[in-house]
Amino acid sequence: MKNKKIHIGNLIQDKLKADGRSVTWLAKRIHCERNNIYGIFKRPSIDSELLLYISLTLETNFFTYYSAIYNDLQMKD
Repeated sequence: MKNKKIHIGNLIQDKLKADGRSVTWLAKRIHCERNNIYGIFKRPSIDSELLLYISLTLETNFFTYYSAIYNDLQMKD
């Protein structure tokens, strides 16, 4: 089974930039420090509960990236 990888931190950073939002804006909404947001951008994966809060805040279902990989892998098996 071929393992596809995504870098969720990059996807979050791209969405934040596309929306014209600042790191400070996101940090305030998910109740953390700006430095933590920069740390999230570097992560290839993050905790699912944190991803849920970020998804709700950015109004983007980041879980769909994982669902797409899951579905692709299911079709290959």
